Amino acid sequence: MIAADRRKERVGQSYDTGQRELFETAGSRLFEEIAARGGVPEDDGLLTEQPEVTALLKSLGLLHTDPASRRVVVVDPQSVQGGVVTPLGQQGATLIGESSRWANAFASLGQAYRRSPSTIEGPITQLAGDQIDRFLEDVVTGAQSELLTAQPQAGRSAAALRIAATRDVEALQRGVEMRTIYQHAARRNRATRDYVAAVSTEGAEVRTLDEFFNRLIVIDREVAVIPSGDNLDLALAIRDVGLVAYLVDIFERFWERGRPFTSREAGTLASIAEEQRAMTIRMLVEGHSDAACAKRLGVSPRTYAGYVADLKQEYDAQTRFQLGYRMAQQEASGRQRARRRTREE
Repeated sequence: MIAADRRKERVGQSYDTGQRELFETAGSRLFEEIAARGGVPEDDGLLTEQPEVTALLKSLGLLHTDPASRRVVVVDPQSVQGGVVTPLGQQGATLIGESSRWANAFASLGQAYRRSPSTIEGPITQLAGDQIDRFLEDVVTGAQSELLTAQPQAGRSAAALRIAATRDVEALQRGVEMRTIYQHAARRNRATRDYVAAVSTEGAEVRTLDEFFNRLIVIDREVAVIPSGDNLDLALAIRDVGLVAYLVDIFERFWERGRPFTSREAGTLASIAEEQRAMTIRMLVEGHSDAACAKRLGVSPRTYAGYVADLKQEYDAQTRFQLGYRMAQQEASGRQRARRRTREE
């Protein structure tokens, strides 16, 4: 009965980190020494020399004074633990719920902010470095209906894709619709395939294109994020309704020309290979640098060098100059034949 009364007294009593650390160290040692001696007198130096530790153990209910012998004895920790740990767990659950409500309140304010035509920064805000990821985390978390993303293959690490997968899957599970466009080269990237598998399972649609495009993210058709020039550490957050609508129109045009990422039909794969080959030839004929060609194709410089080597063999060319000349000749001959057929018809 006495132990039950002590437990009732402790309900609602909280202990801070310092008390817990004191309990783990000096408190545990004092408890073990008293237990080993089978209890000690009330005025024993073991207790009086450590008044703070003694008081803590008594407040926890781990020490009890036997009225008959006037000795301080230890109490079974198992009978005491629930009175201390359970309230802490309840407080934790309350704090988690409260933090969730605070997050929802901030999310609703974020929506109002993004819809506002006049913010402190104006309709376009420049983001730098870590600001970009923090901003994207905020707006994607607050998305209500739709996410549109165009992601060139270059610049996305496996770690970044894993983070994006977690964030985007959460959005999809909230009922947000999502469409993403990659370059054809993304089909050969393991990390990208894993990402696509994760979001596709939750209902996202993913397509690929042969041509290069800049990164674009549009949230609820209210805010868009695009690169600020060629510097990947700078981005622009756009809230202007007209500009966002224009970017959505560009996305839709890309989307119509894209091919489903998950398609494994022989005809689709053959067409993709032919589109990549045609772009490689076009870039070579136009005289772009290897770095520019690799970027536009969404492949590494080594992979692009392999494409060029295959074309050299196909056209029986020894040098890059010979290759470009012979491809240009063939292209010119093809145009001449096309014009002759047109006249004959």
